[in-house]
Amino acid sequence: MSDLSSFPITRRWPAAHPDCLQLYAAPTPNGVKVSILLEEIGLAYEPHLVDISKNESKDPAFVSLNPNGRIPAIIDPAGPDGRPIAVWESGAILLYLAYKTGQLIPSAPTKRYETLTWVFFHMSAIGPIFGQLGFFVRFGGKDYEDKRPRKRFTEGSKRLLGVLGRQLEGRNWIDEYSIAGIATLGTVNALVESYDADEILGLSNYSNNQAWLGRRLARPAVQRGQRIPARSA
Repeated sequence: MSDLSSFPITRRWPAAHPDCLQLYAAPTPNGVKVSILLEEIGLAYEPHLVDISKNESKDPAFVSLNPNGRIPAIIDPAGPDGRPIAVWESGAILLYLAYKTGQLIPSAPTKRYETLTWVFFHMSAIGPIFGQLGFFVRFGGKDYEDKRPRKRFTEGSKRLLGVLGRQLEGRNWIDEYSIAGIATLGTVNALVESYDADEILGLSNYSNNQAWLGRRLARPAVQRGQRIPARSA
């Protein structure tokens, strides 16, 4: 049995199955990237809910694993050198798991770099811009008198939806079915499910994006992963 006692987070969120990968997350657009990937590749894991509504990602035990205090994070008891390893930041976790398992990342170098390009496009552009749009449309920023930030992120989101839509022209997936789409799915879905941004963005005008989203949401692994870790009752 793996010994995870050197990780303080396991005292706050004990591991019932320490030989399995430990996932610390919440079912948010960012958090479900990892649970969806784990469901797709079939790697055994134990999820732990980090309740961000209670600020648990700032708990010293969680910060001991991820100094940035943001979900998700993982501990893999079977790291590259046979010892447990902690990985944080969603993009880094997706890459780690794809390389570890050889799944959902192309083996051919040219294709692999195409996938990596779209992963980083999400991490540097779609994720941050759509998240800021959500803040200014749905959450605290909606009450700001100055509407220039909302306009800025609305226009930025439309531009990025256009980039994505052009890439999807004539395609079922962004590149092939890979971590690039898994990285992007939760944030695009959040435009409707969490941010109420359908009308302000005119999402019906982005037919390629909508069709791609529907294909992804129809996958059983995606449907399971979106609910993991389960929220508290």
